[in-house]
Amino acid sequence: MVRIVECLALAAVVAGPAQAQPQPASAPASAASAPAAALMFRVPRIQGRITAAELGLVINTADPYSVEVGEYYAKRRGIAPEHIVRVTLPVRPRLTVAEFEAFNTALHAQMPPSAQGLALAWREPYAVECNSITSALALGFQARLCEQSCAPSRSSLYFNNPSARPYSELGLWPSMLIAARSVDSAKALVDRGIAADHSLPGEFPAHAFFVSTPDAARNVRAGLFPPSTTVAPLKLEVVRASSEKLPPLRRTLVYETGLVRVPGIDEVAWLPGALADHLTSFGGLLDAPPGSAQMSAIDWIEAGATASYGTVTEPCNHVEKFPHPQVLLLNYMQGASALEAYWRSVAWPGQGVFIGEPLAAPYAPRKQQDEQ
Repeated sequence: MVRIVECLALAAVVAGPAQAQPQPASAPASAASAPAAALMFRVPRIQGRITAAELGLVINTADPYSVEVGEYYAKRRGIAPEHIVRVTLPVRPRLTVAEFEAFNTALHAQMPPSAQGLALAWREPYAVECNSITSALALGFQARLCEQSCAPSRSSLYFNNPSARPYSELGLWPSMLIAARSVDSAKALVDRGIAADHSLPGEFPAHAFFVSTPDAARNVRAGLFPPSTTVAPLKLEVVRASSEKLPPLRRTLVYETGLVRVPGIDEVAWLPGALADHLTSFGGLLDAPPGSAQMSAIDWIEAGATASYGTVTEPCNHVEKFPHPQVLLLNYMQGASALEAYWRSVAWPGQGVFIGEPLAAPYAPRKQQDEQ
């Protein structure tokens, strides 16, 4: 287990975001403003992680993709039959509130309380009206966001919380869509997640890239990026870079930035378990085809990342609605799963959808039973 003092060494000098009125994340680009005074963000030491034994799997029987991917995931990860719930949902981007409530009621009636997180084996539906489906399952549907999507949303009790039993201790199921553009891509995603487990530190350093851009509306997280440093015990290089002068993106474990579209992601050398996201308004539209006006989070998955995040309605650029770079990295470094690291990093996840392979955990310690 990584000691928290080693993790906090990363956050010794971190700038907070400038205090200004939130703008739409789709606002025109302009020169980036300087960050405010430096501050340190602390994360607690985690105790354990959600494993296959604590994960629930939900399969939509109306969706051939969901059935094939769900069955593949259950077999590859060894999900217990009692933790697999089959439902019937419309295969379209958004559910109505009534459809969601019926689904949520059925899920709670069938999923054992021993499940601490959920894998949803589909790409659609990814939203409930103006909310993401992952947040609606965890926090309940927030009708207020449909009236004013730029308003603050409900705070997550799981933000920066070390619990490995969020359903038992906090009453919420963090969930993640196993979302890709095809069954074959989804199976490759699952395989990457499994390959990630216990894979770091490796023989060569891994890299976490935090990339500032000239796009002021989308660059608001730059002040939260950790400083460039070497974490020697983990063989991890943390690189704070600029989009205008990127270093070679080799052995990439984390890539966070803010742009409407991120060029060159197909050329990144991704490690299994890589986390990647970009702050923009509509990254959570998982049905958006390649080349859409705003890049979808699913493009990261298709390029080779293992988990990502995006918003399904205009959030404005509240940093609380997007992954906190330090919280994400410091949890992942401690051995948390992709599901836990991403969920713990978002304070207001009402509009954000989490996608990827939930159990990927590159820095998880290898227990004796894993070696048998």
